[in-house]
Amino acid sequence: MIGCLIDSPAMPSNIRPMPHRYQDSRHWFPELPHTRQRHFLASTQQGMHIDVKGKQLLNFSSNDYLGLRTHPNVKDAAIKTIEASGFGSGASRLVCGDHPHMHQLEAELATWKGYESCLMLGSGVLANLGLIQALSDRHTHVFSDKLNHASLVDGARLSGAKNHRFNHLDMPMLAQLLANNPAQKRMIVSDGVFSMDGDCADIARLLNLAEEHQTLLLIDDAHGIGCLGHQYKGLTSQFGGHEHLVEVGTFGKAFGGYGAFILGTHELLEGLRQRMRTMIYSTALPAAIPAAMLASLSLIQTGTLQPTLHENIQTFLQHSQGLPLIASQTAIQPLLIGTDTDALVASQALRDAGFFVPAIRPPTVREDTARLRITLSAAHRHQDIEQLSTVLKSVCL
Repeated sequence: MIGCLIDSPAMPSNIRPMPHRYQDSRHWFPELPHTRQRHFLASTQQGMHIDVKGKQLLNFSSNDYLGLRTHPNVKDAAIKTIEASGFGSGASRLVCGDHPHMHQLEAELATWKGYESCLMLGSGVLANLGLIQALSDRHTHVFSDKLNHASLVDGARLSGAKNHRFNHLDMPMLAQLLANNPAQKRMIVSDGVFSMDGDCADIARLLNLAEEHQTLLLIDDAHGIGCLGHQYKGLTSQFGGHEHLVEVGTFGKAFGGYGAFILGTHELLEGLRQRMRTMIYSTALPAAIPAAMLASLSLIQTGTLQPTLHENIQTFLQHSQGLPLIASQTAIQPLLIGTDTDALVASQALRDAGFFVPAIRPPTVREDTARLRITLSAAHRHQDIEQLSTVLKSVCL
């Protein structure tokens, strides 16, 4: 009957095949330059090597800052949990997707970081989108650093709050914005380590402004936790549990895993459990992930891997003098190129020489600031870093 209906000459005249233009990306994204193409990269990784189209390259683009992604303890914890209870969680946390490993990890993270409570969920993007929306409404004022991660930018936009952006790390401008925009509910939002530049927010000054103007301070320290600060607790290590501070961290960087967590007071996090839609309506992480991240946390707390990371950072800075770097004391070392085309050419030259460092282009960074985002790991060898520096000089100088 369906076939007869479709083939019938009595088919309504308004039912027609979809015009091709409605399936053309240019119809929906007219502002995108068509010379800029993006592709998913099918690759396999072994340690700090990555296999791309059959060619093995040294990987200097991963956020696996401590090399824990392949650590035997981390892998064994995940495998044992999968063998005991399967892989998928099967539901959201509030239905039946919860697991004791999640509560154990939350408790250990809160204790280690000095907060009253912790809430784990699917990813850093979900954490930031859900957190800002749960805490904000149209009467809220949000004050954001202009170079914040996209998830913080979108969280502020989607929340319906009045959004004020201050120039990167410009504390006088932020202070002026706070003074000019009094409101009962206000929030300062900033990355800890900025993912494309590698520089760091001044947490002490931000907290002073939060106290002075009675605002909440949200810090996303995804790239700092496990690598920086006292006992490698991150940039907020000396401020954990501060009444004005709520913190987001992820397992996708130093922990070598996947997922995210929010740290704050019991009262605040209980409110998030009731209102944060990205947690309530998302399938829970598989239990194998918190099991593996408990192993990662234990390794991070020993403090044995981080000195190697920082030695590697200094080795790179020493051997890369003269290059157009945005030099930092973090694992992120951006090398400014400028145009998209030049960045792609430089990236390909590195690939030809055996190194994987993709070009980072707009809209991830601003126009005319395309770059090679070099990231270092404790798993890199000194000779690897020295060879990379030599090739970079031949390509970029």
